[in-house]
Amino acid sequence: MKISSLRIKFFCRSFDLRLYLLSKGLYESLGYECVRLTDQSADGYFYTMLEDNSCDIAINVDEDCFITNPDAVFSLLEYVIERGIANAGCPDGGGWTTRGGNPIITNPFFNIFDLRILREKFSVNNVMTFDYLMHKTEMIEAFPKEMLYEGRKFNFDRIDYEPYYPFFLWQANNTKTLYLHSKRHQDGWTTMLYNHKGEEMCRHTWLARFYSVPSFLVKYWQANAGKQKQRIDSVINESYAIRKLEKPKFGFGDKFSFFIDKIIRWMIKIPQRVAGWPKKIKKKIVAKQK
Repeated sequence: MKISSLRIKFFCRSFDLRLYLLSKGLYESLGYECVRLTDQSADGYFYTMLEDNSCDIAINVDEDCFITNPDAVFSLLEYVIERGIANAGCPDGGGWTTRGGNPIITNPFFNIFDLRILREKFSVNNVMTFDYLMHKTEMIEAFPKEMLYEGRKFNFDRIDYEPYYPFFLWQANNTKTLYLHSKRHQDGWTTMLYNHKGEEMCRHTWLARFYSVPSFLVKYWQANAGKQKQRIDSVINESYAIRKLEKPKFGFGDKFSFFIDKIIRWMIKIPQRVAGWPKKIKKKIVAKQK
């Protein structure tokens, strides 16, 4: 099937409008609709994609992920479609990411989803009732062990590291997943992600939550995070240079809109976080009792 016959969209779960525009600047000219999803939960935005019946293929790009080679992305897309793969992405543990989670999960900083395949078996109830422990042995056996790099942390026992873990565990058991190789950028944080041919596709900087946070406050939030804005801006500049594109320039009006957008995002996010506290407290109590 030719890509031209498919309805393709780029999706981004976004909190920082400035970062979103900088990331989108590297793919908005490709001719596909770009959808910014705000104020959505870490798992709920996957359900939003699946509910979009005007989309066949979702290219999920985090707002701190920067596409350096669109040709490599669309080469992977063709490969995914030809082989009936529902999800292509980077393992959440075992590779060159900042995390040591369950590698069966693909971290959603970049994914190509074939929504047509996922919709055949998907329901929220199916996701929430999926019993990973019942299928754990065969899922671990099926996982490509070459994705577990020497010296890198991972944990197949983690099932609630992030709210989206249940979705990806269900997905990995019910549809095909293509796990992608990664390398660490020289800055020590950024993940460079590669397609099935070993071609770099994008760079994910991580720690976007600190992009607009003054450096002197970051250490109180995450001690080892350091100064992130300068590092992230450096990766952004590199990505635009690789693409030979001019980075967007923002004037006073843009910066004012960023400020207003951030206030709105926080006004919505804080009540969402507070509403989730009882569940988190209950989880910690249960964990201690074990």
